[in-house]
Amino acid sequence: MLIIPAIDLKDGECVRLRQGRMEDSTVFSTDPLAMARQWVAAGCRRLHLVDLNGAFAGEPVNRDIIQGIAAEHKDLPIQIGGGIRSADTIEAYLSAGVQFAILGTIAVKDPDLTRELCGQFKGHIIIGLDAMNGMVATEGWAEASDRSVIDLAREFEAAGVAAIVYTDIERDGMMQGLNLESTAALAEAISIPVIASGGVTTLADVQQLQQHAHKGILGAITGRAIYEGSLDLAQAQAWCDENA
Repeated sequence: MLIIPAIDLKDGECVRLRQGRMEDSTVFSTDPLAMARQWVAAGCRRLHLVDLNGAFAGEPVNRDIIQGIAAEHKDLPIQIGGGIRSADTIEAYLSAGVQFAILGTIAVKDPDLTRELCGQFKGHIIIGLDAMNGMVATEGWAEASDRSVIDLAREFEAAGVAAIVYTDIERDGMMQGLNLESTAALAEAISIPVIASGGVTTLADVQQLQQHAHKGILGAITGRAIYEGSLDLAQAQAWCDENA
């Protein structure tokens, strides 16, 4: 199981939000490229980048920073989400060296186009499903939908999706532990690998999640915990490797 550091970009800085609220953000670094180097030096084997401005704008805003990180770490798998709505945007990111594009809002609002993009960029598309009370939220978590996470995930099982990133909005950035029950239930319900996100706070959280890895949990994204020090990235990845 991979421990995946999150670098969330807002106005060119590395921040973390609480429950997806742009007005409730903490700046952890004004140099995202240096932050990426720090996590790579700690032994991460994948990076999770989010263009927060892009998620609300509906188009990339922090593209230059993302391309800079990809250029520095050519052999590191990087996944990027936020404001990806078209084939042109995906093509630009993949050409820059990013390996995976995360589709969120568009997966809910235009599933036909999403399936088309999954086919066009087979193996390079991750579906990001962000949930509140089990229902998918969109537009940078600003809007709730009437679709359940499991139902929507099942729609993309045959589309060539590389993984599902599942985020429990109520846990995200709150340092309260992850929603283990719903994460494991999603992994069991679908054949697509699941990446857990939202609330991974301590090594105990990682250890509990690792017990369900065999159900199809590929990794865990962590942000505030590694920035504030409640989780040691290198230690957590080493534990996962030793107990795989």
